Amino acid sequence: MSEQQANPREAGLEKAYAPLDSMLVTGEKIQSTAVQRRLFALLHRRSLVAATTGRLIGVSRGLIGGFTPVDLRWQDIKSAHVKAGIFGSTLRVTALTMPDLAINGAVRPFEFSGLRKAEAQAVYRICQAQEQAWREKRRLRELEELRAKSGGFQGSLGADGASSTANEDPTERLKKAKAMLDAGLISDSEYETIKARVISQF
Repeated sequence: MSEQQANPREAGLEKAYAPLDSMLVTGEKIQSTAVQRRLFALLHRRSLVAATTGRLIGVSRGLIGGFTPVDLRWQDIKSAHVKAGIFGSTLRVTALTMPDLAINGAVRPFEFSGLRKAEAQAVYRICQAQEQAWREKRRLRELEELRAKSGGFQGSLGADGASSTANEDPTERLKKAKAMLDAGLISDSEYETIKARVISQF
């Protein structure tokens, strides 16, 4: 089945899809789209949201031209929800604003309202699948970042049993290790191992 058959485009919405097509990169394909119902577009042209092979894209168009895009990579999306109303559905997603770090990043909400119900559900299902796929990857990345900050389990052990990379202040290492334990990112035994290594440096 071709991409055109999988994602049929309704006549009269060519201008709505033009900004979306202009944002696609080489090899990126549209998996599903949801168009805003005309009832919700009285003061602007109809918006649309698209799930592609690499990201979620939203396009809002003004009455006199131009468009405002929302571009969210799948790995940055933290959650996705859909609410079906009487006249249309609303897709809500939250995404990290600091994509280069898995921890300490703020989360920003995005909302796409007035979407056709069946189309919104299709886009939502893709969002859910991507969210679940990236959740475990993000958890592992958070764990690695916290371990790097605490200095735990990095480098080889010397003859005295201390980590060769233990250059950070021992008190700070203990605080970070305790934070990791409280967050459930390391086990009690891992925490005790870090604690023993840090205390041995005093």
